[in-house]
Amino acid sequence: MLSPSNTDLAARWNVLRGEKPALRIRDAAATLGVSEAELVALGVGRTATALKPDWRGILNDMPEVGRVMCLTRNDHCVHERHGRFEGVDVEGHHGIVLGPDIDLRLFLGSWKHGFAVREPLQQGERLSLQFFDGAGDAVHKIYATEETDRPAFDALIARYTSAPAALTIAARKAPATDRPDREIDVEGLRTAWLGMKDTHEFFGMLGRFGVGRVQALRLVGEDLARELPVRGLRSAFEAAAADGTPIMVFVGSHGCIQIHTGPVKRLVDAHGWFNVLDPDFNMHLREDGIARVFSVRKPTEDGIVTSIEAFDAHNRNILLMFGARKPGNPELEDWRAIVARVEKQAAS
Repeated sequence: MLSPSNTDLAARWNVLRGEKPALRIRDAAATLGVSEAELVALGVGRTATALKPDWRGILNDMPEVGRVMCLTRNDHCVHERHGRFEGVDVEGHHGIVLGPDIDLRLFLGSWKHGFAVREPLQQGERLSLQFFDGAGDAVHKIYATEETDRPAFDALIARYTSAPAALTIAARKAPATDRPDREIDVEGLRTAWLGMKDTHEFFGMLGRFGVGRVQALRLVGEDLARELPVRGLRSAFEAAAADGTPIMVFVGSHGCIQIHTGPVKRLVDAHGWFNVLDPDFNMHLREDGIARVFSVRKPTEDGIVTSIEAFDAHNRNILLMFGARKPGNPELEDWRAIVARVEKQAAS
């Protein structure tokens, strides 16, 4: 039985669904002033099943279910990738899925709630596993597809089903504000940046100098980071699609970074979203959420690695774009040429 507060929320949601039947649950939650996890939890016992917080066990068992669709998003970008779970490795609060199709970096310390969700459709149902952080925001979702082994998926859910419990939602901490530019050791930052041997050193370097990510891009110098028009991100996608250059597209939530590696082909504008609509990779980018775009160069032992990086008005990363590359290999010259063209267009 729902508590009085949940009964009221359920009633308000039913009214909202009647008024806006196409409204997605994330947007419904924002409209109702609650978290997405709270709306999902209303369905426990009917459309939702609570899961044990054994994230390691669930992830290790995912290869059994075959092909799925993984979804990771933030406020402005949705990243959907089809494939199998391969190369799963979970240690403590960190995990990695390193297959040719599903490529994830997992920060499991942020995963607090999990549900199996069965959304009724006109024909059948849409089955998914949905994971949320302590503030009730979705960090990652895994959807069954026509190619999924449904009995294996159902068996996995049965193994990790948990008794229903009250959902505790915590307020999200306000992000740290950047120090004034005048307090940043820009010369030291440049020296450390130029001395990097691996792109994974980047975040540690920002912490050592007490500098925000966008702040560092602004201050380090145009030879290493150059601000571009917002349109530059789309231009890079269009150029990669036109010449078939394989790229990497990183999109992150509070608990997961999801990566596509390969070409992009079908680019579509629809209802205010810029989309990639390929068979195994879909991306939906709300361009009006992008405040700043930079081209960025980081030294590594394999040479310079170049990215195009998009941020929102709060300096939160929306998307990272690289040329397709494996460690030990130099960056694709075709990708470098794309970035150079985008920079030249911006300067003209």
